[in-house]
Amino acid sequence: MTHAQRPETSTGGSRAPDLGGAEAASAPQGAPGPVAERPWRGPDRRARPTPRISRWAFGQGRRRAARRQEEREGIFVDLYSSRLVLLIGWVALMNIADSGFTLVHLQAGGRELNPVADWMLTTGRLGFVSVKSTLIAAALLVLAMHVNFPLARLGLWVSAGAYTLLVAYHISLFFVG
Repeated sequence: MTHAQRPETSTGGSRAPDLGGAEAASAPQGAPGPVAERPWRGPDRRARPTPRISRWAFGQGRRRAARRQEEREGIFVDLYSSRLVLLIGWVALMNIADSGFTLVHLQAGGRELNPVADWMLTTGRLGFVSVKSTLIAAALLVLAMHVNFPLARLGLWVSAGAYTLLVAYHISLFFVG
């Protein structure tokens, strides 16, 4: 490279050589100069978004909540609170109780008023419980993944309340003549 091809600084001299590797690491802290690069740790994880259902969603993730207050609404997290797990467990338990009580009442001469559940009953007892539990589990999974969205939180609490009232109604039918 001739003098005419070298990059010039504002003072007219040539640029300082790039100090990489050991020379950069040995520079005193706070001194101007090149910054030592971090060791390579694999491909950039930000190259594509993390899928909603991934290995991180099953206990290996790190993010339970928003890092900043203004980010609380509308974010996805890796780990879920014990309160959410209890709420989902409650809805699942109430769903199973509803299925069981429905079958008991049908055996005692009752009839199913819900047309979707009535259709599911045509698959038999095991089919009814399996299809109903699978559909509710899928809905709970979607609501849990979107727990930081107001509509999903509303859906979880409404379903918990509705199933609780429905099971209470089933129990009250045992005491009505």
